[in-house]
Amino acid sequence: MSSILTNTSAMVALQTMKSINSNLSQVQSEISTGKSVSTARDNAAVWAISKVMESDVKGFKGISDSLSLGSSTISVARQAAETVTDLLTEIKGKIVAAQEDNVDRTKIQTDISALRDQIGSVVGAAQFNGLNLVDGSQTTVDVLSSLDRSASGVSASKITVTAQDLSVGGYAANDVFSASTGGTISGAGDTFVLSLDAAGGTDDITIADGTTAWAAGDKITMRVGDKTASYTVTASDITSGANTVPDLIAVGMKNAIDALGISGLTVDYDSGSPGQLAFTNDGTTDLAVSGQFKNAGSGGLGALSSIDVSTASGADSALTAIEGMIQTSIDAAAEFGSTQKRIDIQADFVGKLSDSLKAGIGTMVDANMEEASARLQALQVQQQLGVQALSIANQSPQSILSLFR
Repeated sequence: MSSILTNTSAMVALQTMKSINSNLSQVQSEISTGKSVSTARDNAAVWAISKVMESDVKGFKGISDSLSLGSSTISVARQAAETVTDLLTEIKGKIVAAQEDNVDRTKIQTDISALRDQIGSVVGAAQFNGLNLVDGSQTTVDVLSSLDRSASGVSASKITVTAQDLSVGGYAANDVFSASTGGTISGAGDTFVLSLDAAGGTDDITIADGTTAWAAGDKITMRVGDKTASYTVTASDITSGANTVPDLIAVGMKNAIDALGISGLTVDYDSGSPGQLAFTNDGTTDLAVSGQFKNAGSGGLGALSSIDVSTASGADSALTAIEGMIQTSIDAAAEFGSTQKRIDIQADFVGKLSDSLKAGIGTMVDANMEEASARLQALQVQQQLGVQALSIANQSPQSILSLFR
């Protein structure tokens, strides 16, 4: 039956044209963007997976930068440790020469003093971006090394770098700190740790008063969570009187800790309690507070300052002392070398992992350009044929006119 009201052939041709044009638009989008899945509308599941992986790739870029920074920092420390080892070996040669009676020990001692001062210069200059791993100011430093994704979420992995003390100044055995529950420093290198529970944990730290012989250059360091604050005693602090130095340090430490901007942490200083800092943790994360005292006159190589070969007995004892210090510097260099090697391996792995993730993303969302080109040609032909088919279908009702002639 023919009808002038319903043109079934035209409707079929029109639907076919719409389908062809839709496919043609999709292929043109693939060619222009280079992606077969460029929006969530194209394929929601694949698009979601690709975006998660793209965020991981961006994260690994930051990790790669962190590893590069860590490797450079450790490289500086390793070079310093190796240089100190060479200088200590040279000092050992001077000490061995001083074992002979027929030598000028005074001049040898002058050479040793010059080499000792050079070691101090090397250790003091061995910093990268303000971080020194060989002067005793640090204990451990974390280097961000990986992002670990699992069913429970994403976590960050870190490589812990153990700092070394190769300074002629170091941590002194003084009763510098006391705490309500955290204990007291009583030996070289000892630290106390306060545990501040989240949502209201409190404790206090008291810096000792006149029991300690303060000197300019002494340094108080406190580590709160993963951040570090410090205060160095100045000459003007000393002239204010021994009993007021702890107060000045307490105020300086409060200001330094406040500057860290740790969420929820409040540090109060009460002049009625000399040298005391009261900590309150109103944040959502438990915090650990640790402290150390660095005396300007002793350190990891503190025995170097007491070496004196101007006498035969001094030369004998110096030979034993220098062996221990050389071993200390060798161990430090070896520790840094091992850690730097690990970081470099991790950096190489992160680079390869990022490339693999990018390749995986490309496999999911990138367009097959050869296939897209072939489909484009075919769809263009289909479009032309569809136009002709629609034109023929539109003309078919005109044949009805012949029935009325």
